[in-house]
Amino acid sequence: MSTTITNSSKHPQRPRAIDESLPEIDLFESSKERKNYENLADLYTIITATEHLERAWAKDAIPHSEYTTECNKLLSQFKIAEKAAFGSGKKHMTTETFMLQYQMDCPLAVERLLHMGVPATLKTSDSSAHHNVAVTVAETVQHFITAMDAVKLEQRAVDELQPLLSDLMNALIQLPDTPNDFGPNYKVEMWLAKLNSLRAVDEINEDDGRQLYHDLDSAYSEFTRYLRAKT
Repeated sequence: MSTTITNSSKHPQRPRAIDESLPEIDLFESSKERKNYENLADLYTIITATEHLERAWAKDAIPHSEYTTECNKLLSQFKIAEKAAFGSGKKHMTTETFMLQYQMDCPLAVERLLHMGVPATLKTSDSSAHHNVAVTVAETVQHFITAMDAVKLEQRAVDELQPLLSDLMNALIQLPDTPNDFGPNYKVEMWLAKLNSLRAVDEINEDDGRQLYHDLDSAYSEFTRYLRAKT
């Protein structure tokens, strides 16, 4: 008796077509749930970007100034994203538990975002006094970016904006050797006075939002020009 061996590889099975009659599974059921997922996605992106930036810095693959600028931006964006992701309804969720849940292996990002809070370049300062000034400058940059990002994201409530401008003002007044008529201080102080005259539940209108962003942007530009003149 002879046995015929059929080579099944000559007759591969065609892949089955997707059954379009099956219902689609939605990740979210409301605009609120969709926003929550978007906030988590933003946080995930920032953590991942920070990990890549830190690895590039460790390999000396990025210039000193570019690393500092990008790191300050990520630190500021992280604060906003973390608040948006866990600000309400997720009181038991933290960045650590979020990273554990989504199996994020980003130890360098954890060190930078959760423990240090300032770029690695600030640790290389020669003297304690210079280090303190560098930290103050870095924190001021972060507060500027945080406030501008909040306005750009259309945050208009007084109880959202006032703490950001208050933190920025506190950082500005700690800078040494700034003139008495320093423009950034005047502009931020002016907006603080306006917000403090309103109730916490009040919101500024669209025109005020555009003006606030313009004033913060011009104040930040003047602040960076001052820093360049000092170096």
